[in-house]
Amino acid sequence: MAFRRPASSSVSVFLFPNKVCLPALQKLSQRRDITSWLARWFPKTPAKAVVAQKTPIKVELVSGKTYRWCVCGRSKKQPFCDGSHFFQHTGLAPLKFKAQETRTVALCTCKATQRPPYCDGTHRSERVQKADVGTPL
Repeated sequence: MAFRRPASSSVSVFLFPNKVCLPALQKLSQRRDITSWLARWFPKTPAKAVVAQKTPIKVELVSGKTYRWCVCGRSKKQPFCDGSHFFQHTGLAPLKFKAQETRTVALCTCKATQRPPYCDGTHRSERVQKADVGTPL
C-alpha cells in the first residue's frame, strides 16, 4: 500500500492495487441517493400487487419441491412467478415455499389472501369482484 499527498490539495489519497480510495471526499456515513438507473430497477416503495384472476388455480404440489408463488400478479404463468416483477420494476419478489406433501391445493390469484400462497376465499369478497383484472386492490 502506498501513501501519497497531492501537492495542490490537502486531500489524502490511498492507492490500492487497481483502485483509488478518496476517503476525505466520500464519507461512508453519508447516505447517497440511489442513481436514477438503480432507482428504476429497485424502487424505494414497491408497487401494489394487481389482481391476476378472480378465482384460484388448483395445482398439484409435489412433496419436497420448492415453488415461487407470484406476489405481484403480473406473471403470465399464474400462480407461479415468471420474473415479470423484475422486468416491470415492481420492487416485489415472489414468495418461495416448499411443499410438505404431495397434494392438490388452490393457490390464490387475486393476491388478497391472508394465507399466501393458499386461497382463503378472499376472491369472493365484493372488493375483489368489483376490481378489474390487472388493477391493484
